[in-house]
Amino acid sequence: MMQDAKTWDGILRLAIDTLDIIVIVIYLLSIVGLGCWVGLRKRRRSRESKDYFLAGGTLTWPIIGLALFSTNISTIHLVSFAQEGYVNGLAYGNFEWMAPFTLIITALFFAPFYIRSRVATLPDFLEMRYNRPCRDWLAVLSIIAAVFIHIGFSLYTGAVVLRGMFGIDLYVSIISIAVLTGLYTIVGGLMAVVVTESIQTVILLLGAVLITAVSYSQVGGFAGITETLQAHGEMVKLTVLRSADDSSNLPWYAVFLGYPVIGIWYWCADQTIVQRVLGAKDEDHARLGPLFAGFLKILPVFLFVLPGLICYVLVLQGRLPDELNDTANTYAFMIHHLLPVGLKGVVAAALLAALMGTVSGALNSIATLFSYDIYRRWRPQTSDHKLVLIGRVVTFGAMVAAIIWSPFVGRYESIYQGIIALICYIAPPITAVFLLGVFWRRASGFGAQLTLYLGSALGLIVFLLDWFKEESGWDMPPMMATFYLFVICVLIQGFASLLVAHQHTPASEKLVWSSPLEALQSPGWRGLGNYKFLSVLLFAVMVVLYYIFA
Repeated sequence: MMQDAKTWDGILRLAIDTLDIIVIVIYLLSIVGLGCWVGLRKRRRSRESKDYFLAGGTLTWPIIGLALFSTNISTIHLVSFAQEGYVNGLAYGNFEWMAPFTLIITALFFAPFYIRSRVATLPDFLEMRYNRPCRDWLAVLSIIAAVFIHIGFSLYTGAVVLRGMFGIDLYVSIISIAVLTGLYTIVGGLMAVVVTESIQTVILLLGAVLITAVSYSQVGGFAGITETLQAHGEMVKLTVLRSADDSSNLPWYAVFLGYPVIGIWYWCADQTIVQRVLGAKDEDHARLGPLFAGFLKILPVFLFVLPGLICYVLVLQGRLPDELNDTANTYAFMIHHLLPVGLKGVVAAALLAALMGTVSGALNSIATLFSYDIYRRWRPQTSDHKLVLIGRVVTFGAMVAAIIWSPFVGRYESIYQGIIALICYIAPPITAVFLLGVFWRRASGFGAQLTLYLGSALGLIVFLLDWFKEESGWDMPPMMATFYLFVICVLIQGFASLLVAHQHTPASEKLVWSSPLEALQSPGWRGLGNYKFLSVLLFAVMVVLYYIFA
């Protein structure tokens, strides 16, 4: 989590050697060049809009999984989780370890419908299941979420980190990163995004592994961590599930009640994330991609959260100086004290990789949503060539809007809590509409419309109460607020659907499971690549991890 920009004036400036600068420059030139080359090469081979927005439906499961992971992971995770690890131990690792459960839901229940219907966007799917007004509303909500959550928070966090590391002006960083990322996204479309994201994931993990390995070696391994924490009476920092009176302000019941609401929206119904699944080669690749991402989501607790805790232990052991006055600087503090020349540049490149992967994915999703769900509705005869051009113009516009919004993120005392809060207020009506739409045949278009309208209005009211909490006195944790909002949304759609029945079309009839078991009838691939086997394995691994660290 980050503090307001003003508090970063005293952040230590890292000693950057020429070798580090060379590493960073080579990375930037390589990733932008690769993205543009992929896009231009694809453009020469095909001018169809689906090739630009959905990579021509050619994505395989490793690419999908890596792209899902890379789009999700940003500088917010790298930096904020390090601070959370330093302050609260592994508690906020719940936001990573709960994700595999919702990715299993994506693989089993949502991905098959998305691929079979061959929709270009999730609002398109919502129209096929419900009606046109639902599509329009979700398109607008998805664009707002992409600009204000995915891009705005990421740009600000990355800029603040670069300011602390290199002394670069906040606005210069925001504009520079946005322009470089927007360049290859505009030129190359989704194919450029997923190819660069796959490479960025490797770089990101390399940088995170370096920090983790060096700090783990310095602290004396797991035994050194446990002995030091036990000696200071702080073994609770090694647990992920906490009581209501814990200082982390993240009790176990808030995790289990609130996370499924935001998780299902994020991993199953958010265009920025799910667009990688929509571009899958076939149904099996669409299923395995999210499952692969689910296994990757095990890593961030050890690569992003644990290093922050190790840093805290190293300070307790006296191996690092006790001069970290602002814990928001934890990641920069570790880079400065633990990494040699050259490797600092690699980790800086990892930070940029995380940031650019998130921003590029969100920009491409915005272009797709606007082109397919808004512009083409009013101009149905628009050619593919013009649609791609419109998408590129919208990408540029979204980038400008995010640049303008991102400095306002500094209003939040904590960047990570800020982004979670926004997700908590946007997610409930969308999660309710998608869940009931896929599992309940009687869920009606009228009920879905009413749920989206009223649920979004309630979410806006709660957001304003939280934004002006000093004046309003609002103190409900966002994770509990999202659960209560979700319950209200389910009740609204349930009663409205019973009141006004849904008139199913041949297309909508195929987008509802008659029972959850129907989703498992597809045999899938044989052997270890079978989606059923991998789903059970991933579920079992997560249960074991929670048992060990609970």
